[in-house]
Amino acid sequence: MNELATLLALPLFAGLLVLLTHAPLGEQVLSRGIVFIDLAVAQLAALGVLTASGWAADQPGRWWAGTLSALAGSVLVAGMARRWPHRREALIGLVYVGGAALAILWVSADPHGAQKLRLLLAGDILWVTAPALTPLAVATALCMIAWRWRPSLLRDDRAFYPCFALLVSLSVPLMGLYLVFTTLIVPALAAARLAGKGRLQARLIAMGVGAGGYAAGLGASLWLDLPSGPCIVLALMLCGLAACLVKPRTAAPLSA
Repeated sequence: MNELATLLALPLFAGLLVLLTHAPLGEQVLSRGIVFIDLAVAQLAALGVLTASGWAADQPGRWWAGTLSALAGSVLVAGMARRWPHRREALIGLVYVGGAALAILWVSADPHGAQKLRLLLAGDILWVTAPALTPLAVATALCMIAWRWRPSLLRDDRAFYPCFALLVSLSVPLMGLYLVFTTLIVPALAAARLAGKGRLQARLIAMGVGAGGYAAGLGASLWLDLPSGPCIVLALMLCGLAACLVKPRTAAPLSA
């Protein structure tokens, strides 16, 4: 039991670390109506990591390449959203497809290309290490401090898009594109039902759904001996569905 707890501790911590920033980012994505932005920026980050794998042997070097690629993508997405607001979802979707096509072409000549691409899509959070988490932890701490100091920062495009690109580009190599997207959207959807009940209560629901999904997914991955990323994705979706089916409690009326 102690060995199992030790094995799950770091992956679960990684999931909670990502939830701290992806829950509020997901709220902004839903409120802005730009759901595809996560897929597009994450795919461009993955493309940067794949491109750098040929010349950057160290993991930090690949992360920086992914971050720069994601930042460039966020600038492109922000520009398209301002110039063509009514077509932004379609255009962001095309950015994702274009990035995916370029990634497939890039790894087509690599004997291990399919494995690299699979890891960037599905991830393997079960084997995450503390040194690999350090850049994400530092970026998370800085963003949380900035948002605490000025809560309106996330509503400003000049702060939202760079923060989004930075955090997504650091989380994709660790967790995979699918898990990052699910972490961003599912807790935010569950919390959206309680938007009228107060921001704190909605945020707690989002964190609860996310934490429950990560714990259940990691447990299922170990018990069934299946890849951790897909297990957590499905567990998050089930937890989000359960939260959406539960009716919010209302205060009892005062007796006359």
